[in-house]
Amino acid sequence: MKTNKRHESPNEPKIVVNLAGVCRACGQRVLAQINRLKEAILTESSAALAAHQHALRLALNEAEALAWETLYPHLVFPTLAAEKVRAVATWSARQQRIREANKDLALAA
Repeated sequence: MKTNKRHESPNEPKIVVNLAGVCRACGQRVLAQINRLKEAILTESSAALAAHQHALRLALNEAEALAWETLYPHLVFPTLAAEKVRAVATWSARQQRIREANKDLALAA
């Protein structure tokens, strides 16, 4: 395990920082923050997109994967998630319009 040590003088206490532990804790906090946001988005969007929960989950997972490719996933994820939710909503509305337009054709056949 790597450590970062700083020794200034014999009178000062030794400061030892476990970098691996700090990085792991930071990563866990970011992951928890993203997961809380994902759940909040799913809860908020579930009423409007109830029939498309699977598509919504896939879109949020894709947004999370893209966010983790950046240096600041916790800052990028909300914007990506909003874009993905809008895309699912747009797709859902289009599917509804197609169903409505084809309803008369289905009855005539």
